[in-house]
Amino acid sequence: MIAYLDTSARLRIVLREAGALDDLRTYDGLVSSELIGIESARTIDRLRNQGALTMNEAAARIRVVNEWLEAVDLVLLRPPVLSRASEPMPMPIGTLGAAARAFGFDVRGA
Repeated sequence: MIAYLDTSARLRIVLREAGALDDLRTYDGLVSSELIGIESARTIDRLRNQGALTMNEAAARIRVVNEWLEAVDLVLLRPPVLSRASEPMPMPIGTLGAAARAFGFDVRGA
């Protein structure tokens, strides 16, 4: 089975949070949008800026993110996905969230 890897699920593992899905490596494959690297890096840097991570801890977490990215098939955001992300959504959502949501619909064929 192939699983879609959401940034929040990935970061729970990288940041060693409760509820992390440690069994992700048991899937036949992992797929995510190309945004996962950007979203992960921004979150880790935000935590560093807020003092929740030291510079060394942040660097270590980025290395883990990069290791995981090697195991994930990254899919480029194509024009139909970008167009869908620009459409009205049923809830308030930011740019990256809208793109990730539109990508998820595209992967499922919805």
